[in-house]
Amino acid sequence: MKIRHLILGLCVGIIVLGGCDDEWSSVGTSIQEDGDKISVNVDTFRFEASTVRLDSVYARTTSGLLGEIYDPVYGMLKSDYISQFYCPEDFRFAYTPKGGKIDSVEFRIYYTSWAGDSLVPMRVQVYLIDKPLEKHFYTNVNPADYCNMQKPLGSKAYTAYDRSVPDSVHSAIVNGEATFHPQINITLPQELGQKFYDETLNNPASFNNQEAFNRFFPGLYVTNTFGSGNVINVELSYLHIYYSCIIEGSAGQDSLVSRMEKFNVTQEVIQLNRFQHTDMSNLLQPDEDFTYLKTPAGVSTRIVIPASQIAFAVEGRILNNVPFEPSAMPQEGYDYALTVPPYLLVLPEDSVKSFFENGSIEDNNTSYLFAYNASTRTYLYSQGQGTSYSVMNLSNLLKYQMENADGKDLALLAIPVSRQTTTDGYGNIYTTSLSHYLYPSGVKLRKDAEKRNIVVTSSKYGGR
Repeated sequence: MKIRHLILGLCVGIIVLGGCDDEWSSVGTSIQEDGDKISVNVDTFRFEASTVRLDSVYARTTSGLLGEIYDPVYGMLKSDYISQFYCPEDFRFAYTPKGGKIDSVEFRIYYTSWAGDSLVPMRVQVYLIDKPLEKHFYTNVNPADYCNMQKPLGSKAYTAYDRSVPDSVHSAIVNGEATFHPQINITLPQELGQKFYDETLNNPASFNNQEAFNRFFPGLYVTNTFGSGNVINVELSYLHIYYSCIIEGSAGQDSLVSRMEKFNVTQEVIQLNRFQHTDMSNLLQPDEDFTYLKTPAGVSTRIVIPASQIAFAVEGRILNNVPFEPSAMPQEGYDYALTVPPYLLVLPEDSVKSFFENGSIEDNNTSYLFAYNASTRTYLYSQGQGTSYSVMNLSNLLKYQMENADGKDLALLAIPVSRQTTTDGYGNIYTTSLSHYLYPSGVKLRKDAEKRNIVVTSSKYGGR
């Protein structure tokens, strides 16, 4: 049997390297005895592909998008978010404010990058959440369900590229890292901070744990009320409460100093991201040449592989290779065109919800991760350190479908994702987590006749 397996491996390798034919063929049988003959068949089928809308995606994260941007091909995207804030157990002010008074309150948005025109004027506005948030981490939340949209707390005009900061500061690098971190600072009513301090005195149980704090302060809704053409990638959100206090010095002299208490968004609390898309009707129209991907939570590509036809054609045979290589069209060349999503996750349509809610990663059996290769405009399987690429083999997934789906075809979704990784002692890179890609991106995937062909290699002992 070891000799049989060796010969089978050699035969499959020869047929894959040698190309594909629409008709079945046998390879290598002349060197085998009649009882050990192996036939290798290559059959070509055609899958169907279409663009489908994603009404919302699962997004449990402390980051998000803020702004509005329009793309001539992919339409309009507007994004904002609602956040709770983390409170340490039994929180108290570190010092006693002078006269028991709070000086000021500031909401800070730290962001890492942006899409669109960095100099277009925008305005952010903040609202107080007045109802408890639910652990609904999908991106179709309605902020009006949680706050009074007629009572904003504060607002601030800004541009993504802060022109009040010198270019030399923007570009400064120390030890390989940028020293400038762009932020938007929004002044909120002093009364909000005063309410915090008074509560620590009058009802300290409100700060005993996170649940009690959420009842006292449900959170903030952050949105844009002016401007279009830019979306910032929000990394962190903070609430700062400033006050003055008297500190006794070492020489017995008192000093009036400023202090600050900080509450921020963490994984322990809820952040609800909202993405709204308009002008996408053209993306959903049937097209003979390509399908679309748009993020965040825009459209995806649905792929239907004819598993029932394949099962009939390869009945009694071993399924060896089902190569799959999504290919992209060239990107648009106009200013601020959307970029290509870096990774695609391909998995059965009916398993998408559980995959992301359970924090799963690709297993190359029922889910597959593809990395974009700009030089070939294809999504390929990334091996080792990410510098070696190959065409993905979907044979395991197709075999599972044929054995368990009672003749149903295999419906897959290709979804852009973000990938977190770790590296072992040998320099190999492994996935630690996958999540929906929440940055503005768009790409067309080819579905012309050539790219819709799916070639299936199968084999069996003892002839055809």
